[in-house]
Amino acid sequence: MANLFTILSLAIAIVSLAIVLMLKINKMKKLQAIVDKLKKSLEEMDEQAKLIVRTDIELNKTHEELDKKITGLYALQRLSRIISTTMEESQIFKIIESTSFEDLGFEKAFALLWDAQENNFIPHLSIGYLHGEIEAIKPQVNSDRDIYLDLIKAGKTFSSISVPHNAALRERINHIFKVNSFVISPVLPKEGNKGFFFVGTENTDIAITEGDEELLTILSNQLGQALENARLFEKTWHAQQGLEKKVEERTRELTLVLEEVKKISKRKTDFISSVSHELRTPLTSIKGYASILIEEKLGHLPEAAKERLEKINRHSDELVHMVNELLDIARIESGRAVMKMEEQELKTVISNAADLILIQCKNKNIELITNIQKDIPRVLADRVQLERVFINLLGNAVKFTPENGKITIKAHTEDNVIQVDISDTGIGIPPESLSMLFEEFYRVDNPINQQVKGTGLGLSLVKHIIEAHKGKIWAESKTGKGSTFSFTLPINE
Repeated sequence: MANLFTILSLAIAIVSLAIVLMLKINKMKKLQAIVDKLKKSLEEMDEQAKLIVRTDIELNKTHEELDKKITGLYALQRLSRIISTTMEESQIFKIIESTSFEDLGFEKAFALLWDAQENNFIPHLSIGYLHGEIEAIKPQVNSDRDIYLDLIKAGKTFSSISVPHNAALRERINHIFKVNSFVISPVLPKEGNKGFFFVGTENTDIAITEGDEELLTILSNQLGQALENARLFEKTWHAQQGLEKKVEERTRELTLVLEEVKKISKRKTDFISSVSHELRTPLTSIKGYASILIEEKLGHLPEAAKERLEKINRHSDELVHMVNELLDIARIESGRAVMKMEEQELKTVISNAADLILIQCKNKNIELITNIQKDIPRVLADRVQLERVFINLLGNAVKFTPENGKITIKAHTEDNVIQVDISDTGIGIPPESLSMLFEEFYRVDNPINQQVKGTGLGLSLVKHIIEAHKGKIWAESKTGKGSTFSFTLPINE
């Protein structure tokens, strides 16, 4: 009995232990599941931490690149602004050398332009190189000139990252210019020598980017434009200097010619004045004797002799009129003519001249019309001389206007002057004669002038009188459609 109790107790203990063990195992499984979950979470956190670190590195790298690009853009803007305002080719490269070129992100730079006469590339800029290094680079570049000439011809920028397929070329350029990475861009002004711009760095930690290529391309374009502007300015300046020299020489020649013309004109005026005075005395005598004979104070004359004496008298009057006009022209040209400048009512002057010409108009049944601006101001003029202008111009208008024609006198203010227009419906003036109308002794070749004698001095005298009044005179005409003679007079303020 005692053994049975012992066995039963032992069985109960084993079952209890089994139950406890099963509970422990279940608890351990749950703990293991928790451990696995924590381990997985830790692994995920580790990956996230690594991603954050990588992202931070990338961000720092991007930030550095952005800072570099912004610094380079500021430097590029500063350089572009300075070189674009420089008009001397040699100064352009000096300005680039004197600026903080390192702000572009490169320690070394080299600019060479092709000289067709020398058949070589000539250095114009070097930054970061000693004199000996520059002298060593020149022959090596020229030995590879075809490479750089092809680059200029292609017109494209290339760098150590854009020639991975040509490692030999990259190494060759790195060796020549003593760098680990580089960018080369062509400089292409439209006129003159072309070349290329090289930039590079020895720093292995600095990587060339596409942004660097773009930056140097912009700078090279700006440099090409600046060189073009400088060369164009120099060309224009030399042309201007040559033109100014020619103008100066021509002005000196024209001054001498003008002085000679003035001397000749003075001699002509003096000669005309002298001859005119000399002619007056014999003309007065001829006219006097002719008048005595016509009046038969010395005895009766045959009718034929009387007619001839009247012709002598008439022609003497014509000669006296010509002499007087020549003297008037000579006086005005030489400044000896005294103009009595007084305020004049233009309507009154025109009315007086019209009255004198009215009889000739009636004889040819010509209608004379006046159209004067109502509030036309007064003019400062010599009344006698101004009436002489109107009489001369109106007389010509009547002379060349056929019967039943029309003559119109207009006067109005325009641009601070008074303009007078005398128009007719006469035979007109050929275009080739208009430019010579106001020359002395010039007469238009037409049927009326062939029949009616004249001196050809009237319009020349009119021109001199108008110009003495500080005015201008001109004519417009069409053959068969009449003419208009216009002149201006300054308004009396």
